[in-house]
Amino acid sequence: MTARRALPQAPSRRGWCPSLSRPMPTGDGLLARVHPPLGILTPAQARAVAEGARRFGNGHVDVTARANLQIRGVTEDTRAPLAAFLDDAGLGDMRSDGGPQRLTLTAPLAGQAVRDLARAIEAIGLAIPGLPAKALVSVEDVAFVGFGDGEADIRLCVLNDATAPVAERRALRIAMALAGPDGPEWFTAAEPLEAADLALRTLAASGARRMRDLPGDAKNRLIADLRPTAVATPAAAAPRLRCGIGDLGDGRTALLLDAPFGRCDSGALHRLADAAEALASDIHLSPTRGFALAGTDAGALRRARDVLTGFVTEPDDPRGDVAACPGAPACASGSTPTLDHAARLAQAFGPFAARGLRGHVSGCAKGCAHPQAADLTLVGNGGLYGIVIGGAPSDLPAMQLTFEAALERLRRADPALPLERAFRIQP
Repeated sequence: MTARRALPQAPSRRGWCPSLSRPMPTGDGLLARVHPPLGILTPAQARAVAEGARRFGNGHVDVTARANLQIRGVTEDTRAPLAAFLDDAGLGDMRSDGGPQRLTLTAPLAGQAVRDLARAIEAIGLAIPGLPAKALVSVEDVAFVGFGDGEADIRLCVLNDATAPVAERRALRIAMALAGPDGPEWFTAAEPLEAADLALRTLAASGARRMRDLPGDAKNRLIADLRPTAVATPAAAAPRLRCGIGDLGDGRTALLLDAPFGRCDSGALHRLADAAEALASDIHLSPTRGFALAGTDAGALRRARDVLTGFVTEPDDPRGDVAACPGAPACASGSTPTLDHAARLAQAFGPFAARGLRGHVSGCAKGCAHPQAADLTLVGNGGLYGIVIGGAPSDLPAMQLTFEAALERLRRADPALPLERAFRIQP
């Protein structure tokens, strides 16, 4: 690999809006994806998204598990004006080749070193043609190892102080992992940015959709070329990002809040922008499908929490433990009203959530809101739900039930016993 180089900088985002000019069709119109730089919005940009959703969509905004936004209900007549409107706010997309519009995922309120590394990775990715659209690099530190999307193709983890700026990369110790069929394979590389560059170029050239699909011989050649210097598996487990108010340990207080099941409306987003502006805070999107604000006045954060009604703002809110996609009628692939059902399921699921269990109501087997395994997954199919215990939406369900039947079994279940007992999958 080449000698150490300066951190590359991503170019301006203005001037190209491919995913906005060609939104994806859904059951409630077209869906326009918005990719905030590094997952951060200024209050003015948040207002632009809210106003864009109100003027050019149906007023609904989704927060994704990759900490991006989706404006719903766009039409053929409104998609071009929406693209221009958001481009003026600095939220235009970056590339025209079908590659990832945002390549990196970081924890909300990540340290300066993490943000600098993510910015450098974004610049590297823009110089690589042919990257798969879903390519993802997670940039972490030891406080948040393994947060968010478990589908990352490459993971970089800062092992030492992640709060200081990256003045000299030599001062940072960074572990790297490539996704494999059996999970991430951790090592250290002498030059992590060059290593990430080579890994992304190898993925693009291979034609594989994800790093885990790279043939074994190609993966072995790549690792050999990276010249790993040691095995370095970060030992810290990711803390669960819980809603509520917490001390950041640097004189600031954070407020984490989720959009219930990843959905908010333009009015709620306007209120969030007002609260952030009053706190002099940017708005950090979270892979929990929510937002984070920060400030030095803990009392002001508590007042902001109290006025942001409609969001999940407390750690024991049962809606925070159940994932859901938009479902019918918003999504053409869904046959069940997942948002309404998830809200009802969350209330019954509360005692199980208190044990640390997670639920998921998916409109179909794709599992867009949470493709990974959950303790209880309801998968919509022809108006019924397939029941999957401890598996992913794509797994074979144990049975098919109406929602009312599934809810009744959960209500009658003993939360101290395994969920299999509630659905009579085991004696």
